[in-house]
Amino acid sequence: MPVSCNACGSEVQAQFNVCPNCGRPIAAAVALPSRLGRHLRTLGILWTIAGALCLIPAFTFTIVSRIARVALPATEEVGRTVGPVVLSIIGGLFFILATGGLLVGWGLLQRKPWGRFLAIVLGILSLIHPPFGTALGIYTLWVLLPDLGRTEYHRLAGAI
Repeated sequence: MPVSCNACGSEVQAQFNVCPNCGRPIAAAVALPSRLGRHLRTLGILWTIAGALCLIPAFTFTIVSRIARVALPATEEVGRTVGPVVLSIIGGLFFILATGGLLVGWGLLQRKPWGRFLAIVLGILSLIHPPFGTALGIYTLWVLLPDLGRTEYHRLAGAI
């Protein structure tokens, strides 16, 4: 019967004494992980991907704002000033979203104590970004919000 490593959560064979994934000793045979244990790694990977994908529009808006300063005619002074500033602000907001997604993904994958709270906050905020943000937000809340999830997350976070 497969068991899970107390340190990294990887599924290993029951006869193993050391986890082949992280190299740490397996303390005792633990039954297969609960719903949180099964979904936490997937959730961390999805948040990392979402953060990385936010980098694309962040760089795009930033580059376009730099090009717009040069490309707009000199007679349109307001357009040359306001347009690039607005594009830079939008690019900056996407950089903030990307940083948040990457941070949450890393926090969940490393089982940091603050990872659950930050993921729930960003999960709630992502609900208004259909369709993928909404799906990620619902999945995040489904995995992390139950009270048993809080208790188990803190147990998993303390195992590392």
